Amino acid sequence: MNWKDIITIYLTDNYSLSIEFGPAILVVVLIIVAILIIKLLTKQNWGLRHDIELNINLGGIGNVRIKPNHELEQIAHKAWTELITRKAGLQFDLEHDVIVEVYNSWYVLFGEIRNLVKEIPAEKIKDENTQKLVNLLVDSLNKGLRPHLTKWQARFRKWYEHETKEHDDKTPQEIQKMYPLYGDLIQDLVVINQQMVAYTNELKKLLC
Repeated sequence: MNWKDIITIYLTDNYSLSIEFGPAILVVVLIIVAILIIKLLTKQNWGLRHDIELNINLGGIGNVRIKPNHELEQIAHKAWTELITRKAGLQFDLEHDVIVEVYNSWYVLFGEIRNLVKEIPAEKIKDENTQKLVNLLVDSLNKGLRPHLTKWQARFRKWYEHETKEHDDKTPQEIQKMYPLYGDLIQDLVVINQQMVAYTNELKKLLC
């Protein structure tokens, strides 16, 4: 291919400048357009998805590899929003946070995640990556939060309700520290909380 195949510039008999494009210009234009499209797809991550590995310590879930698409990103975004706006996805403050408020937040989270999973159309669940995300969301509740709640919540709530009536001159934070097994409870709660915070950060990887 030479320049005459692409563009020809010459003077006409009237001494005006004339420009003619050869058939090869179409090939050049198509190449340029293809390069721009590839760059755009790469930048926007459209159609060029890769597996994302999530490392989840919560509930001993372990490593999960998910290839996200637009629909999975939407599901993950809703779950991440529920986590990050509740106590479950925020660092527990030993001096200021109230345990029963944390449990209340976890209870609401259970309902929101269940509703989120139920909203996924049945035909979408057949997709392998959708199944992985659904299992991850459900396991985070059943394997992550539920064991602590089963062990501590009922006993602590019953004790706390009684003590708040007996010590109305004390703050909730002061009362909860009077719990006979406070050290064991809070140690377990902090571990779960830290794992939930890490889990929330891992889930955010699916939003990129």
